[in-house]
Amino acid sequence: MDIRSSYDSAATAYAEHLFHELDQKPLDRHLLNRFAEIVVGRGIVADLGCGPGHVAKYLDDHGVSVSGIDLSSEMIRCATRLCPDIQFRVGDIRALEVPDGRFEGIVAFYSIVHFAPTELEGIFSEWRRILVRGGPLLIAFHVGDHSTHLDELFGRPVSLDFQFHQPSAVTSSLRAAGFTVSEIAEREPYPSVEYASQRCYLLAWAS
Repeated sequence: MDIRSSYDSAATAYAEHLFHELDQKPLDRHLLNRFAEIVVGRGIVADLGCGPGHVAKYLDDHGVSVSGIDLSSEMIRCATRLCPDIQFRVGDIRALEVPDGRFEGIVAFYSIVHFAPTELEGIFSEWRRILVRGGPLLIAFHVGDHSTHLDELFGRPVSLDFQFHQPSAVTSSLRAAGFTVSEIAEREPYPSVEYASQRCYLLAWAS
């Protein structure tokens, strides 16, 4: 079972558990509010690794034009059902069938969790390609040096390796890919809301 089939398996349960998670995450909402202020009215923003569409919906509710992309067709089906007014489509965030400079901004919450640190520069280079010069990227990830494997997610069978990343390494990869990092924020996990890991958020700009 690969990443795509794992998320196809877990998509419905994932959406049921996490679609409203932002209600209990004040820092995430604050950062998304600021991101929305930057990009609203400028054009379409990509939500890469959009899952069931909860981040895209939050931005859409704040006046942002959003297009969600995810590897899992079942995730896209859930997102389309839950957010019928937003455009979603299947795509590989490592190699996007999108013209250069297509998007005015990118948000990617926990979209690098299945990639090794050595893969990040190449992935970020692809994101830089589809982003307009000066466009913002808001990225979130788990902090650490290790990975963990799951055979079950929300009661559904999967085979997924979750990679934790160091902010310094992610920052270096972003800079090498053509981004300028302007802000870094870290927080402890919200008890009883999410997996108990430290979180990092980076705001970067396409150079």
